[in-house]
Amino acid sequence: MGFTRRVFLTGVAAVGVLALGRWAVERGEADAAAEHPAPELDRVPVPPGALTALPESAGDVLAWTVDDGTDSAVVGAYVAFAAASGIRLTMFANGVYPAWDEHADALRPLVERGQVQLANHTWSHPDLTTLSDAEIQWQLEHNHDYLESVYGVDARPYFRPPYGRHDARVDAAAAAVGYTVPTLWYGTLGDSGALGPEEIVALADEWFGPGRIVIGHLNHDPVTRVFGRLESILEERGLQTVTLNDVFTSEQHP
Repeated sequence: MGFTRRVFLTGVAAVGVLALGRWAVERGEADAAAEHPAPELDRVPVPPGALTALPESAGDVLAWTVDDGTDSAVVGAYVAFAAASGIRLTMFANGVYPAWDEHADALRPLVERGQVQLANHTWSHPDLTTLSDAEIQWQLEHNHDYLESVYGVDARPYFRPPYGRHDARVDAAAAAVGYTVPTLWYGTLGDSGALGPEEIVALADEWFGPGRIVIGHLNHDPVTRVFGRLESILEERGLQTVTLNDVFTSEQHP
């Protein structure tokens, strides 16, 4: 299945990327990721059912996950932040959004070294419970093919159902095409809509803790203004960020 490469950044996206690029240079951490390898963990099989948290055995780690990608500037800002800080992220992408093409060249090296994991959030973000089995599978497979084509990754087995909506039928349809782990969250930055920077920091203060899977979004600018403050919360609490692949093996419990 072919994909048309969407290569023209909007003016807003360009500004966002340049701003974060300057931030990285000012901090002198453009190569920080190389100095922040993945924590040495005894990886475990994914537990049965929907995934909402990390195992206690993982210790003081947190999975910072981000979804969607409607705003190219925000995607670019997160990529620059990860490259500058060494923060490890799991990005649940909707390939329909141009941002994933526009920032592929900058994001691909982070994906290749495992600092950023790409996971499946469906192609165009529908409520899966309203679709037929065939439509559910098309959404996942089309996005899967896109991520494989552009980034060279196999995003299985993790998928995040849009809006967190899934049921036994959705899970069975997804599992039939290799997406066996519906991945939810235990903590949120609350920024699926336009939330102010102080509100985002307050939610991070509430939810950043050991074993949490925290959800954020790649859709609105305010979060990009408080990256340093979010990073400080992690540092003050001795938390290391991890991807799902850092913690779990591809094997699942029966």
